[in-house]
Order: sequence, then structure tokens, then C-alpha cells
Amino acid sequence: MPGLFDRSEINGLILENRLFRSATWEGLATPQGACTETLVGFVSRLAEGGMGLIISSFTFVLEGGRALPKMAGLARDDYVSGYRKLTSAVHERGPKIALQLVHAGAQTRTKWIEGHTPLAPSSIEDRTYRTVPREMSLAELEEIVEAFGQAARRGVEAGFDAIELHGAHGYLLNQFMSPLCNQRTDRYGGSVENRARFACDVYQRVRDEVGPHFPVLIKINCDDFLPGGAAVDDWLYLAQRLSALGIDAIEVSGGTPASGKLGPNRTGIGKVKKEAYFLPQARRIREAVEVPLILVGGLRSPRLMEHILSEGTADYFSLSRPFIREPHLVQRWHAGDLSKAKCISCNLCFRTSLEDTGLTCAYERKLAAKRRKPT
Repeated sequence: MPGLFDRSEINGLILENRLFRSATWEGLATPQGACTETLVGFVSRLAEGGMGLIISSFTFVLEGGRALPKMAGLARDDYVSGYRKLTSAVHERGPKIALQLVHAGAQTRTKWIEGHTPLAPSSIEDRTYRTVPREMSLAELEEIVEAFGQAARRGVEAGFDAIELHGAHGYLLNQFMSPLCNQRTDRYGGSVENRARFACDVYQRVRDEVGPHFPVLIKINCDDFLPGGAAVDDWLYLAQRLSALGIDAIEVSGGTPASGKLGPNRTGIGKVKKEAYFLPQARRIREAVEVPLILVGGLRSPRLMEHILSEGTADYFSLSRPFIREPHLVQRWHAGDLSKAKCISCNLCFRTSLEDTGLTCAYERKLAAKRRKPT
């Protein structure tokens, strides 16, 4: 029976355990997206924690695809050397590191993309950002597909060990999948086969660029949890299609910023029964594909992950918020302390990414302030 701390491999990439750090936004790149020493230091501390794979900051592939300020980007060749420092720092400490690539589509603000109008499958107002994007032309669509390929090339040159495409959480690949966002009448709209075409085109362009023996992963929703959005059967189709095309692993997430309490970063995970909130849908995907599955979403207890691993639903487990509070969490579990992660799922950490210091645990900061307060 496989265990959390067993060695494994994904398309030749050797992983020392089955615990991954899921990508997030740290707010530690330059305003243009270049790597900084602060970002290198942040990721280096994560690497000391012993997880098998770090999935990097979500990283834009085009300037117009930036989702948030001070977000990492690999839209330019001259940024490669900076990110090479980051991958070298991780490799010196043991783990592997994957580059997550994304285009925001409508989920951005014009001030974050230098005043340009966001591009999306269709000109439909985004429910959360309240931006009205412009429907992209086929030529612009092809430009974005090429941008994913070129960003993947830069990732390989920078020393990343794998590429992950961000196809979830309401960003551009997700927007193409969603009937709410995609009302095109060409070959990229309408049927699920057409709506999945863009994600498949992006995958195939990246695969062409990195070759057959380099791991390419994708993060997808299991359900948008929005009336009229992409539902389980839509995502099952995409998982099966990508599996047939040769994807190396699928990270299963869910929801969008417009999904409210059913979004990807849920609060109030105080009990084990509230953890792994995408597990029911992941079981359906598991029945449909044979590629390795990475489960994300409210994972806090190693014993629960061991159970999910033993039943065969997931092969790997991806966490983000717990590592913000406990960068050395995996080491603690490996040493035998199997108590659940200390993260209380308050989501206040995301506000810190707007500060100059970047992503930190707001709850730990509050506790530290209390300890410093004179009695």
C-alpha cells in the first residue's frame, strides 16, 4: 500500500513524497513580474520544509493576462535568469519545483494590465471583478496559445522541473469551459467538445515546446459550483480528453471567486469531515481517467490523506494555506507528529499579499503582536 512519504515519479520526475505545495499569489514579484530576492527567499523557506513538489507562484504568460499586482510573470526572455535563481535555491534544498502558467482573461482590472481592456472568450461582465472584457479574435486566441508555449520554454530554461497549466478558478482556460463566460459561435464555443478545445490547444502547444519526456500537469475544476457554469460532466470530458492527449497529472480543485462559500478557498475547516471538500467529485474523475490525480482543497490531516491514498482516489495531495503558517509542516509530519495543520482557514493571508512584505500568515502575526504587547 502506498504511503504519503513513499518515493514516486511523474513522467520520470522523481518525487520524495506525495505532499505538494499548491500554487498561490505571494505578491513578491516586481510590478512587471520579474523574480525578486524576496520571492527567492520565500520559496527557499518553503523548500526547507520537505514537500515533494513546490508548485510555484501562479505566473502570467502575457502582460495582458496578469491577474493581480506584483504577480510573477514569464512573458519575457530576460526574466529567465531571475527565475533560475529561484529554481536553483529550491534544488539546493531538495524538493522539485513546477511552474504554474495562467492567463487571467476577464478576472483582472485594467489598472493591473496597463489600462488595456481584458480579453475573454466573450464580452460578458465578470461577476467578481466587474470588468467587461473584449471578445478575443481567433488571431488573439492563437497569440495566447503561443504565449503559453513560449512561457513553458522559458520555464524549462529557468530550471523548473515541470509545467502546470492553471485551468481552474475562473481564469481564462476555465472561462472557455464555462457556458456562462463562453458564448462563442465558432469552433471554441457551444458544445463541450468546442469549449474544451482551447485548453487542449494550450496543452498541445506546451507539449510541443517541452517534449514528451517533460512533465506537464494541469489544474482543473471538478465543478464551477455556479448555476449555468461548467459542471462535473464538462470537467470529466476535459480530464478524459487531456488524458488521451498525454497529460501527466491532473490537480483537482473547484469553484471560482463568484462561487461564494463553494469557492476554492473555503473557511471554517475545523473538523476532519469538512476537509477534502472536492473529494466526491474527485472520485468521479478517478473513475474516468488513469493519470495521476492530485487532490487539493482543505486538506489538514495526514491520516485522512493516507485513507484517501489507500482507497485509490488520489495519488498526491496539494496544500497552500497550511504552508503559509507552517512552512516546515511536512517535516513535522514525517518526524511522527501527525496532528493536523495549524492553519485555521481564515483566509486573511490573502490580504497580506497586497502589502510590501507579501504573503504571510495574518493569524501568526496577530499572535506575535500579542506576545510583544506589554502586560
